[in-house]
Amino acid sequence: MIRSLLRLLGVISLAAGFILLMYDGAKSIADSRIYIYKLGQLWTDIHVASLQSAQAKVQSSLPAMAWDPVITTILDQPSWLIFGLVGAVLILLGRKRKPLIGYAR
Repeated sequence: MIRSLLRLLGVISLAAGFILLMYDGAKSIADSRIYIYKLGQLWTDIHVASLQSAQAKVQSSLPAMAWDPVITTILDQPSWLIFGLVGAVLILLGRKRKPLIGYAR
């Protein structure tokens, strides 16, 4: 049950990453320059209040270095890359185990 849920979430995340990659490509072709939709910009466009509350929670509960170099670096990455990586990891976590061979059981 959990494996199928992880695979489903992984496929949805990979699909979102592919859609965002196509969006960046189409916008880059239309503007005749390279356009990258960053994860922080995507989060701001969707819901800016949740980004601000997440920043406040992280800064209050974790050390001060957690937000500025770590999370801002993640938020500055292309959104299609982050969604693709998360999707790939979820699919790998949800894969079926290989059967053991011989006496390794």
